Amino acid sequence: MDRIQIRPVTASELDLMVDWAAAEGWNPGLDDAEAFLAADPGGFLMGFVDGGPAACISGINYGEDFSFLGFYICRSEYRGQGFGMALWNACIARLGDRIIGLDGVVDQQANYAKSGFVLAHRNIRYGGFAGSAANPSEKCVELNESTAPELVPAIVAYDKAFFAGPRETFLRNWISNPRRTVAYVENGAIRGYATARACRNGSKIGPLFADNDTVAEELFLSLCTPLSGQPIFLDLPETNPAAMGLAERHGLSPVFETARMYRGPAPDLPLKRIFGITTFELG
Repeated sequence: MDRIQIRPVTASELDLMVDWAAAEGWNPGLDDAEAFLAADPGGFLMGFVDGGPAACISGINYGEDFSFLGFYICRSEYRGQGFGMALWNACIARLGDRIIGLDGVVDQQANYAKSGFVLAHRNIRYGGFAGSAANPSEKCVELNESTAPELVPAIVAYDKAFFAGPRETFLRNWISNPRRTVAYVENGAIRGYATARACRNGSKIGPLFADNDTVAEELFLSLCTPLSGQPIFLDLPETNPAAMGLAERHGLSPVFETARMYRGPAPDLPLKRIFGITTFELG
């Protein structure tokens, strides 16, 4: 289509994408843009119609074998004219033959299926208000300046089992300030970690990866205690009933859901140990 020009975004244009996501009710984090851009600077695309921003999408390449789609938004006045599809096609072409994942709104499943995506499972967003732990576990160690030298590489190594591609650059940015990250350390080994970040409304916890239910609960409580009384959200795979139990025990209830879909074979991830996914936008 001659009327649409497609190119990677600048930092300020990525801020605009995040604003559009907020307007769609996706409740992005206040400081997401910098970490997102670190994941794949060329992966955030915007379509301009007659010189003005009309649509956006992200297609993040994690190595040579896996990518993740997100931020697929077309402004209402440009919908139904083929601009969104032109941007979609440009993004898909950039990703090549990699396996591609996405978290799409449920009513768009049929459209994604036309592009070869197959439903793997639902992800459910639980929301409510944070409580507090009377005695947070001493095994929950917060990532800060004094613990960073030993904790960061250990978290990066632990995370590899939970994601379908390499994401060290993104992760090192994601787990650092201004987000709050806590690792569960037992006998010198990490058995789980979780990150909380401030959002337009309240805070989200993600990821929350743990070896078992007990570790997940301790991490959850450790992050919630400073947020007591504030809105919190946890995005979890419905294939993990223990994660749903954790959310419900602490007063959270479903508020939104997505369809996790893949083009290509679904990665073999330890879903029973995923108590909270990182983000709907980047996987």
